[in-house]
Amino acid sequence: MLSRSEEDHIKAIHALVQDGGKAGTKDLAEKLGIKASSVTVMVQRLAEKGLAKHEPYYGVELTAKGKAEALKLVRKHRLWETFLVEHLRFGWDQVHELAEQLEHVRSAELTDRLAQFLGDPDFDPHGDPIPDRQGRLPDRRTEVLLDCLPGTHVRLAAVKDGTDGLYQLLDRKGIAIGQSFTVAGSQPFDGSMELSGKDGQRISLSAKVAAHLLVEVTGPKGRKG
Repeated sequence: MLSRSEEDHIKAIHALVQDGGKAGTKDLAEKLGIKASSVTVMVQRLAEKGLAKHEPYYGVELTAKGKAEALKLVRKHRLWETFLVEHLRFGWDQVHELAEQLEHVRSAELTDRLAQFLGDPDFDPHGDPIPDRQGRLPDRRTEVLLDCLPGTHVRLAAVKDGTDGLYQLLDRKGIAIGQSFTVAGSQPFDGSMELSGKDGQRISLSAKVAAHLLVEVTGPKGRKG
């Protein structure tokens, strides 16, 4: 049985290495908000348990066993976020901290029943994929909205590295996961974009916001010029 701190470290390592890299102790300390020396001690403990590997100057990566544990935590976290939004009516900007607490409940039966109750969803309210019981992630092809050309028809699939402030901004603009838009235009000077909704509503987004939005292309891609 892992301690909550061990679970937090495993999940943080997994989050930092999703793109195939390794997590340095400094990166982990910053993500967890603790001292680097504390991270070093914990990483050594995880290595002794066969959950992680640490190479000095190269960083930390999870073993297959460690990755399996991380995906269990990710699964619980995203299922709880889904439950909190869909059934307790929390806003999508309110659920992360609550799910951080609930993900440490160790009952596998509770997790399975929760998933069944929710209809075994593939994605959470932020559009993040939910691993199944075997740790498999649903397949989906997305693009960064900022990279889409004018004229492209898209559906908002996920918010990448979202913060409460970003979710609140999207709420104010009436933007939610699953909505469809057409990229109406973009400004070469600052990268800002304009979207057109099905009702003809025009929504302006800064390049910074558009870089956080992942979309599925639902029609022919637009063209330059």
